[in-house]
Amino acid sequence: MSRKEYQSFYENFTPALIEEQLTGSFKDGFNVCEEICDRWATTDRVGLFYEGLKRPASQYTYAELQEKSARFANFLHSNGIGKGDRVAALLPRTPDLMIVILGALRVGAVYQPLFTAFASGAIAYRMDMANTKLIVTDEYNRHKLDAVKACPTIVIADLISGQSARTGSDDLSLTDELARQSDQFEPVRIGANEPFLQMFTSGTVGKAKGVAVPVRAILSFYVYMKYAIGLRSDDVYWNVADPGWAYGLYYAVIGPLLLGNGTHFNENEFTSESTYQMVRKYGITNIAASPTAYRMLMANDNELTECSSLGLRVASSAGEPLNPAIISWAKRRLGCLVMDHYGQTETGMTCCNYSDLEQPCVRMGSMGFSLPGHRVVVLNTQYEEVNKDEFGQLAVDVENSPLFFFHGYTWDEKEPFKGRYYLTGDVAVSHGDGSYSFIGRDDDIITTAGYRVGPTNIESSLLEHEAVAESGVVGKPNTSYGAIIKAYVVLKPSFGASLELEDDLKHRICERLSSHDSPCEIEFINELPKTTSGKIQRFILRHQARDEV
Repeated sequence: MSRKEYQSFYENFTPALIEEQLTGSFKDGFNVCEEICDRWATTDRVGLFYEGLKRPASQYTYAELQEKSARFANFLHSNGIGKGDRVAALLPRTPDLMIVILGALRVGAVYQPLFTAFASGAIAYRMDMANTKLIVTDEYNRHKLDAVKACPTIVIADLISGQSARTGSDDLSLTDELARQSDQFEPVRIGANEPFLQMFTSGTVGKAKGVAVPVRAILSFYVYMKYAIGLRSDDVYWNVADPGWAYGLYYAVIGPLLLGNGTHFNENEFTSESTYQMVRKYGITNIAASPTAYRMLMANDNELTECSSLGLRVASSAGEPLNPAIISWAKRRLGCLVMDHYGQTETGMTCCNYSDLEQPCVRMGSMGFSLPGHRVVVLNTQYEEVNKDEFGQLAVDVENSPLFFFHGYTWDEKEPFKGRYYLTGDVAVSHGDGSYSFIGRDDDIITTAGYRVGPTNIESSLLEHEAVAESGVVGKPNTSYGAIIKAYVVLKPSFGASLELEDDLKHRICERLSSHDSPCEIEFINELPKTTSGKIQRFILRHQARDEV
């Protein structure tokens, strides 16, 4: 699609363009399992490729997934669970997880993901808030539920295919229960504004907030997959993100299946070696991952031979700003540019660099342009849209965003709207051509000697140094300047901390950015604090820096 065609497409876009691609409708309702599974069940397409940890690799056609999801839907229905009820899974990336997701959606229930790294407290909080009716887990994670008061019905999935799980006195076996059920179940359609996913924010700032995602969100997911991810029918697609989080669930499960492409579940721990093996074994052509994943791959560049390239067609990144150093590395090693995208649990992706639209320009390190069906803007402190090269809070113009689906937190934990705008809490700069670049969370902005400094550019410049694997930049309270800039730096294994290296890094920032961007202090640490989804928890670093005063 040419730039002129892109502009016309964006300006004339309506939800009806996507609605006509689906089985359901705004008038008659949708069933998400019908949209992402049943539509393809009459073909021989594979819906899931599974790379196991203890089990052998396997694959499942859409027809097989349809049959298994029907059995789980019948099981839920027989237990009085249906439309609007929350059904959770605390499972790794296995076929059982896919069956639970599809079966819950088939019966009209609301699927609730639980990340397997969660401790008992995080699980209990989410289940209590959502009034979860049933949870499916495995023997490895089962003990975490012992501390959950008033725990709902527990179903244990198998560890080894073909063997029943060892169940407790009140637990149910997933294998046994599925075997008792019919493989036929008519999908239950629900209204476009009714929920099909019960998400929680990652809790980067404050306590995790509930996000009930309505069915209409699948239209936004479709647009993102087709135009930003650029997913084509002949692509072999792998989204590395865990389905316990929004990006993985939205765009590693719902998104690719919505377009009829198979998805990949790799149960193995993420390492550079396992990633390269996965790409080569399955012939991946289109990959999506977080900046954390790309940083790890770049830090272990030595695992690739001198001149080798993985030959990917498309690579995408989301979750945090993408450092320019990663983009340069990926072009050489992955075989393509990494296109940066922006979104939130609340909204899905709203701002993207496109793989299948010829956008007005590609600005490396920018998060790109508004997703069709959305109008993203930057607002000043008076909630007015800013001019070129000005920065402020990133927002969505709800009145002019027909695919925008977030209507507020499930339990009204926070008011995120100001007039017609949804406020993201993130700070960005407007380039004046409809594209934007991320500066940081509003809480991350550092005011030092009268300057407002975002951590992202400093972290990116540090990452360009051959010794640096990761960095986190925060403000440290100071009586003279309000705050000084402090950088916490993780070095690559072959490098050691020294005063010379510290001076070199400070000098680099002065040369690349400015003197007021250069850290007054650099501390070398073994690892950065992160959320379980891989985002840097700068508020922990801020508290640490504050406690040093």
